[in-house]
Amino acid sequence: MQSEKKEHASKRLHARNRNRDRYDLDALLISNPELKEYMKPNHFGDNSIDFSNPAAVKLLNKSLLNHYYGIANWDFPDENLCPPIPGRADYLHYIADLLAENNFGVIPMGETIICLDIGVGASCIYPIIGVTEYDWSFIGSDIDPKSIESAQNIVDANESLKNKVSFRLQKNPRAVFRGIITDSDKIDLTVCNPPFHTTLEDAQEGTRRKIKNLSGKTEKAPVLNFAGNGNELVFNGGEFQFIQNMISDSKMVAKNCFWFSTLVSKQSNLKGIYQSLEKNGAIQVKTLPMGTGNKSSRIVAWTFLSKPEQKEWRETRWKKQR
Repeated sequence: MQSEKKEHASKRLHARNRNRDRYDLDALLISNPELKEYMKPNHFGDNSIDFSNPAAVKLLNKSLLNHYYGIANWDFPDENLCPPIPGRADYLHYIADLLAENNFGVIPMGETIICLDIGVGASCIYPIIGVTEYDWSFIGSDIDPKSIESAQNIVDANESLKNKVSFRLQKNPRAVFRGIITDSDKIDLTVCNPPFHTTLEDAQEGTRRKIKNLSGKTEKAPVLNFAGNGNELVFNGGEFQFIQNMISDSKMVAKNCFWFSTLVSKQSNLKGIYQSLEKNGAIQVKTLPMGTGNKSSRIVAWTFLSKPEQKEWRETRWKKQR
């Protein structure tokens, strides 16, 4: 297994990230005047958003999608996870660069490039960004039929997404790729934000820390500031076990996908992930560092394709991209 594990914590977003600089709140207010209700001065005296308020976070992200990505209709149940747009965009930009490494420095673009989003969620955020930035086609999988229904409603409500995104229900809560990737599928890459917490209590404790950092207040029964239901936040065994299941499943569909990938929030999980990838026969593993502010994370990507198989994939699926 060829592994590249060197990592450093970047303090800035990817160069192609549309939210690389500070939010232009004046422009966002034009896109969504409702945002004004949630603005307040920060400790520097500048206008900011109350990030401890889930309604404010959702409205901010709705404004970002409208202003920067042209998505005018984006809504989903309040109990579902509201993703931070800049971080999700960073993931796709870095994974696009990884594809370019296998394509003579050119990012494969267009609807023939297929990305599978594991756990697409009610917000459909990865397909929205991937379609807008790279014109990729997406398959979104989820174990929650209500989330798939919500994501489908978003696609139906935005012309730019129609015929670019399809959905598949995962009926086995312990499976990841089984039952989703078929024998005839050719998937260029997969993306995933695994459930982070082992229990709902862990999730609530994490939210208490966030609220205290953001507002200085201690909440005994906090409202999750980015919302999220149990399936989105919690998995038995947490992030590590979910990724272990993902690796085992990926071996079963090893030749149907070029790059498998996942976000890894906990650096302490990396050693076990690398060991599992080696045990399961991954030929190449890449670790792509990401970082915003004081928070750092990383993407781990792997492939089972040999160099000749990678060349054949590139020549048959990406040849027109160069």
